[in-house]
Amino acid sequence: MKQRAPLTLAAVTAALAALTGVAALTAPAPAGGAPDGKAAASARMPVERSLLVCPGPSSSDIAETTYTSFTPGAPAGEGKGSARLLGATKDAKPVLEPKEPGKPVGATANGADAPALTGSADGVLAPGWTAQLTTKVSVGRARGVLGVGCTEPGTDFWFPGVSTAKGREDYVHLTNPDDAAAIVDIALFGPDGLAKPDAGAAENIRVDAKSTKTVLLSSLLPATQLADATAHVTTRAGRVGASVQVAEENVGADWLPASTDPAGSLVLPGIPADAASVRLVAFVPGEEDADVKVRLAGPGGAISPAGSEQLHVKAGMTAVVDLKDLTRGEPGSLLLTPADAKKTAPLVAAVRVVRGSGAKQELGFVPATRPVGARATVADNRPEENTTVLSLTAPSAEAKVKVTASPGTGGGEPASQEVTIKAGTTQTLTLAPAGGKGSYALTVETLSGGPVHAARTLSLPNDGIPMFTVQGLSDDHSTVSVPQAVQDLSVLTR
Repeated sequence: MKQRAPLTLAAVTAALAALTGVAALTAPAPAGGAPDGKAAASARMPVERSLLVCPGPSSSDIAETTYTSFTPGAPAGEGKGSARLLGATKDAKPVLEPKEPGKPVGATANGADAPALTGSADGVLAPGWTAQLTTKVSVGRARGVLGVGCTEPGTDFWFPGVSTAKGREDYVHLTNPDDAAAIVDIALFGPDGLAKPDAGAAENIRVDAKSTKTVLLSSLLPATQLADATAHVTTRAGRVGASVQVAEENVGADWLPASTDPAGSLVLPGIPADAASVRLVAFVPGEEDADVKVRLAGPGGAISPAGSEQLHVKAGMTAVVDLKDLTRGEPGSLLLTPADAKKTAPLVAAVRVVRGSGAKQELGFVPATRPVGARATVADNRPEENTTVLSLTAPSAEAKVKVTASPGTGGGEPASQEVTIKAGTTQTLTLAPAGGKGSYALTVETLSGGPVHAARTLSLPNDGIPMFTVQGLSDDHSTVSVPQAVQDLSVLTR
């Protein structure tokens, strides 16, 4: 990174960049210092570099995968930038190369050879850069629509809702974007606590540089079947992107993304209105049990499901509650809050959702998400009627957001709409670009009020099967707080 300020400020900036993990920052020195000599308030600066990791889409030879990438902002904005997503190999060629903010780009790949991706964006393409992969498998054991947002690499991931039971195949996908090998551990927690895998099978898993590895969870516990469990993925060295791909016999397939970090209150947004089965899986990583209220936030307000108003989760053990057809024809989001405000134990959670019935079932997953914060984006929305539905939830206080649909990958004009969400409700929205062709991005910006959680449901039915996938939206962290210099420190270097 080039120095544009004296050494002391540059050192602070570099430290902040290291903390964010995905931002390389350059903070200009202000024209003058604070008159009283005290430290000036920090400023919000756009990130100058973002990293993303996407898992390998499918092992099916008939899989059809769409990759999409988008950075919010006006086209032809000030400044320059570049972005590239490449296959996760040392000699990979670019799969996606966005050219400017405000215009999504897409690519397709067929079969089992579609690669996992790693890449970076800098300059004007870095703030809020997002990517999505969507795979459709029409027949077979892994049939379904599988959607997942590409993520920042990290060192710690929680996956409530995994299984090692007969009829389930849950693969943890580990993708290493860096130039050195990563070492990964996987721990599995069932209803009785930590499960004991075969000696060494779940520890010191090596993921070579610029590569991806998949681990079948049932292979870690060949003598034990856990219908519902929680997986904890951590790294001893390096960092990875981690997601779980689930295939369930006669029910379908989809991705299970990581839950948000453990917290006392959680929001699981975007449960479809026609959900035939909703199963909540929760886990408490700490040493104290958790007692949480369970509520469904629908269009008219929040209600407690009869017979499942409260959930007790023992520390270190996975808890499950079958909420059945909870939504009953109205879209909603689950709200988990402490039963006693004075006794809060952080937890993680996700729900398994099934639509359809009999041989025409399809599953999806909704993990707990972070709020959209200042801004959040999801790519690869489709303009066909009733294909894309955005769910917006205000768990604690009324809020107003602005939703913008970008042009499509094949053209069109952006469209925007402001939405007010009352406290304790979930509102749904369908919005597409005018005359849009191809897939487009949806960006949610918080204008006022309390926190907002959001999720996008993409429905691509096939042969009578209600195939779908749900992706949560979380704050894109497109800006970082940078301390402002209070005086010109260049005299110290003369």
